[in-house]
Amino acid sequence: MITSFEAATDIIEFGPQLSLRGVRMHFARNAEIFGEGEEAEYVYRVVSGAVRTMRFTSDGRRQILGFHLPGDIFGVEIGDTHSLSAEAVSGCDVVLVRRSCVDKAVSENTGAARALLTLTSEHLSSARAHALVLGRKGAGERVAAFLLELAGRFVSKNELDLPMSRADIADYLGLTIETVSRAFSEFERECAIALPSSRHVVMRNPSALMHYEAA
Repeated sequence: MITSFEAATDIIEFGPQLSLRGVRMHFARNAEIFGEGEEAEYVYRVVSGAVRTMRFTSDGRRQILGFHLPGDIFGVEIGDTHSLSAEAVSGCDVVLVRRSCVDKAVSENTGAARALLTLTSEHLSSARAHALVLGRKGAGERVAAFLLELAGRFVSKNELDLPMSRADIADYLGLTIETVSRAFSEFERECAIALPSSRHVVMRNPSALMHYEAA
């Protein structure tokens, strides 16, 4: 639950015809940004760091549905409450725009409405792609698909500093931490990647990962 703001302001750009000024906040590692079931008062954009959106099953298991990196917008809801929770993966800065401001802009500008519709469509496409990974791929394929998808979101697509832990990756892919670690080790043995450290990944042979991903 948001209780206070910093003075800094920033812009959320939803598209060419929808840019709104919001307030920037800093969240410490693992801090909750909003909780499942809370009123969806704001829409958010990551400025720095990373955010995970997730829910917990009835037996207490965590399911991560998405990772949001700098520039990504999250917290867009159809209903009045949040369907997921959001936490800072690492220390991060996030810009918040009141949802009422978004709704007002959309009601007054068809271009703004199209921009929001495009953003919502992109989020649905990402969710469908994630569901296909979980439903059709083995452990190695899931981890390979994750690395390839993540590499496509980094400015440098050959070297990745992962903001998330192996536990985060496991909960995103529906695997155990041990299985994720074994997959990383296998990719390293086959020279598909190099691991100078546990969080730093060098994509040495992406085509080898594509072989896994396409299997």
